[in-house]
Amino acid sequence: MRDLPDLAPLIDHALLDPHQGLEAVQRACDQARYFGFAGVCLASRWLPAGRERLGASGGRGPRLIGVVGFPFGAVPAEIKQAEAEWAAAAGAEELDVVPDFGALADGDSRSFCNDLAPIVELGLPVKVILDVGRLRADALALAVEASIDVGATMLKTGSGFGPAATVEQVRQLRSLARGRAAVKAAGGITDLEQALALVEAGASRLGTSRGVALIEALRRGPQTERRQPEPPEVEPA
Repeated sequence: MRDLPDLAPLIDHALLDPHQGLEAVQRACDQARYFGFAGVCLASRWLPAGRERLGASGGRGPRLIGVVGFPFGAVPAEIKQAEAEWAAAAGAEELDVVPDFGALADGDSRSFCNDLAPIVELGLPVKVILDVGRLRADALALAVEASIDVGATMLKTGSGFGPAATVEQVRQLRSLARGRAAVKAAGGITDLEQALALVEAGASRLGTSRGVALIEALRRGPQTERRQPEPPEVEPA
């Protein structure tokens, strides 16, 4: 029988749809607490509401995750830094940051690093969102080295505004990181087999708006035949 992992502690429950409001934010936080997700990933606009709903920080319960420069990273470094500082002040415990892809396209590793370093220096764990599906091999290798050099703790396959995360992307990032940073798979993770394959390939976090559906699918598996308690009301993400 296949040994199925406990997915809940690996899921960053994402609510990044700009057309969702306060009720959806509160529901996502409630779901994250109920299922024991690793974190809730919100746009800066909703971080104060997320902090209030999740309660005080301090290592208990889901972590509040803010996105910075999302989704394209094409803003001046000073604006990105200000957003990161604001997110930290609003109670974010982790930051998912979109780097300067323009600098990467020019092979300008100095500007790429200067964009990320002040954010890392805030002291929160930083995941760098790499658009793996679109980067050339040399650009991806440069981005990984630069991200690790400035102190990023995790490398993320994508923003979700592109192709779905793949097993090959996770393996590629793990190979380039060589154990110096973890890997988060994000984007298009919609079914259980896909999620399990990404974890088996080495992803230590999964960024998805379908976390509830994934856990419910896992609970319907052969290892969890007993009746489970009803979750908070869920609407499709």
